[in-house]
Amino acid sequence: MSLYGRMEVAVETNIPAEKLHDLLSSSSLPQLSCMSPAKLQAVHLLKGEWGKSGSTICWNYTFEGAPKITKEVIEDIDNTKLSTTFKVIEGHLMEAYKSFKFIHQAAPKGEGGVVHWKLIYEKENENIPAPTAFLDYLVDFTKDMNAYLTQGQT
Repeated sequence: MSLYGRMEVAVETNIPAEKLHDLLSSSSLPQLSCMSPAKLQAVHLLKGEWGKSGSTICWNYTFEGAPKITKEVIEDIDNTKLSTTFKVIEGHLMEAYKSFKFIHQAAPKGEGGVVHWKLIYEKENENIPAPTAFLDYLVDFTKDMNAYLTQGQT
């Protein structure tokens, strides 16, 4: 059994792809906590600049009913492909995985967009399950973001 894995999911939204990318890759990141406060309580810049590769950010969030803190480095922001790659460097995911990255890519679809989430990871051992619950968390978070940004629209 391989310790390396990859999981992907696509979530349709009513939000244009460019706006999705901006929200998930720039100085707009701290605003995400008001879009899904039950899931995400805060996003802090620890090092570097918002929206710049190499910057380190800290996420304070609730996962599976418990408060969590994760630190990540923004590895890459591709404004042409509307994608951002985050590498987890500290936090609960590093207890079970030797490496963990998540990539979001926004794509236009009709008047809205689609967020493609991709998780790339290496488990500590064969007994560690795939991070399905975390992928589900990202799907639910994306739906919360969509609901928040489209409320009041008809």
